[in-house]
Amino acid sequence: MTSPITLTDVVKEYPGGVRGVDGVDVSIAAGEFFALLGPSGCGKTTLLRSIAGLESVTEGTIHIGERDVTALEPGERDVAMVFQDYALFPHMNVSDNIAYPLRIQKVAKSHRHQAAASTAERLSLHQLLDRRPGQLSGGQQQRVALARAMATRPQVLLLDEPLSNLDARLRLEARTFLKELQTELGVTTVFVTHDQAEALALADRMAVMKDGKILQVGTPREIFHDPQTRFVAGFIGSQPMNLLQASVHGSYVESSGISVPFGPDASAPDGGSLTEGTELTIGVRPEYVGFSSASRGPEGAVRTEHARERTMVTAPIASVENLGANVLVTGRLGEERLQSIVPDHLAPEAGQEGEFSIPFERVVLFDDATGERIQDGRR
Repeated sequence: MTSPITLTDVVKEYPGGVRGVDGVDVSIAAGEFFALLGPSGCGKTTLLRSIAGLESVTEGTIHIGERDVTALEPGERDVAMVFQDYALFPHMNVSDNIAYPLRIQKVAKSHRHQAAASTAERLSLHQLLDRRPGQLSGGQQQRVALARAMATRPQVLLLDEPLSNLDARLRLEARTFLKELQTELGVTTVFVTHDQAEALALADRMAVMKDGKILQVGTPREIFHDPQTRFVAGFIGSQPMNLLQASVHGSYVESSGISVPFGPDASAPDGGSLTEGTELTIGVRPEYVGFSSASRGPEGAVRTEHARERTMVTAPIASVENLGANVLVTGRLGEERLQSIVPDHLAPEAGQEGEFSIPFERVVLFDDATGERIQDGRR
């Protein structure tokens, strides 16, 4: 059995008036894999611990299924939590670690070890039941922590950066395993991470947090392609979105040789019109910026052309970073930098000139004063 989670106006305030969680409203569907994503200190772990009952909330309510669990102790909420450091008992073997929550629930010894063996089998730990944590690899310890959490068949599984202590290769393997396990079990899962690649890969939906608030909730695709704030746009993506300072000139937004039209219905977040000189931010992901080598012109020159559906700018190349099958090319546009992801066989040399092509349909605009998205009619 699995249950939805509903958070209503949740606040966690610490002495001195500091709000770790500031008015969070979110609903998580039964069986959903939901990620809380944000930088360190944004409140995501505090929110997770509030769902678990390890932190008491100052205001608001938390429902798991039909039950209001706001004032319930952790053991009464039917949730299981996996911590960043796994928190395994070093003096117990794998079987006893997995069975420990059942021991606390006073389940008979024979039944709890049977449950531990069954859970270990599903997580490929059956050959390790007699070992202690110190005899296991990081990936094995992570699976033991997951097995211990799942042994009680909780309604909700809470994961606090469970992959962060693994090396890069093992982390990728564990990520795939975790997604397959959650899909198989169908348990409602809340996953905290600061790694946006993990959130994009694992989550059915995700919430991006900053300063205790949720800025945007959506599917990974929605948040990647349609960010509603400048912070979300810059935070999401294996390479940050290009964010260029710009201003309104006529019916165009212009920045360092880049010129992007906006529709007649475009308006600022407060509903006001985009008047001459209004300062904005142009956003476009490096994945969507086209690139080709250009003949070398005067040192430092920027040349701009306009086509029906895109703007093209020729600029000096400041750097080329190898990403494996691709390279990240950075062009210098005065004080601004424009990046494009390019196949490695087309990699230019730093100091050459390149032609960067920006399709209008991939551009998003943000209000400089609020950081909020400007709806310009293109999406």
